[in-house]
Amino acid sequence: MTKPIDRLSIQLYSARSITPLEAQIALLSSLGYTMVEPWGGLFNDPETLKRLLDVHGMTAPSAHVGLDRLRGDAVNTARMCKGLGIETIFAPAPPLGEREGGEKEWRGIGRELADIGKAVADEGLKFGWHNHHWEYGRSGSGKTYLECLFEEAPDLVWEADLAWIVRGGGDPVAEIKKHAQRLVACHIKDLAPSGQCVDEDGWADPGHGIMDWPALRAAMTEARVSLFVAEHDKPNDVARFARRALETVTAWT
Repeated sequence: MTKPIDRLSIQLYSARSITPLEAQIALLSSLGYTMVEPWGGLFNDPETLKRLLDVHGMTAPSAHVGLDRLRGDAVNTARMCKGLGIETIFAPAPPLGEREGGEKEWRGIGRELADIGKAVADEGLKFGWHNHHWEYGRSGSGKTYLECLFEEAPDLVWEADLAWIVRGGGDPVAEIKKHAQRLVACHIKDLAPSGQCVDEDGWADPGHGIMDWPALRAAMTEARVSLFVAEHDKPNDVARFARRALETVTAWT
């Protein structure tokens, strides 16, 4: 049986303040990470990304790919990702201007994701969604927009951003249980107590905030989550965040 630490990746968006990309990869590798999750902007130069991963002996089992890029050419985008060794593509958010809609808009996005997912699956990759807080608005019937989206895309897998669920007013443990059949990855992210870490937009390093990690860990184990991805949307010290995330997940048994 694999240990949680063997399934830990890290979202490269969290290290974007470090430049160039080579410095990001070198730092994370030196701390002990062997997997990363690239994000949209890095795919403007996939050759450099591939070279750096190879140099440092790292892999990218998952990636965030913008919906705009997928809309433009899902097939070739999937092929590019496959060439990088990526196994699962997650669309991370609707583009600006499409995030505050109601049920009709979210169901429309769901149908679009279903179509994109077919193209991605034809290339041998999995396709899924990564949530923020917008998905926890509710339709007139009381369903969350995430539920509406999933109903329109029955084959879509899910990467649960646990802290964004809380910011949207949801219960991450309940959400893990409700959508366990879709859940393949979780963003391991934490929230600071109210009024703290203001310069980091209220986010905290995993294990150093208010998230209930024993309950979340139990729920993720029951749901057989296969990938944990450390993330902090605005760390003022990337190395500190990455080190603490690694320590937190290493302590899980």
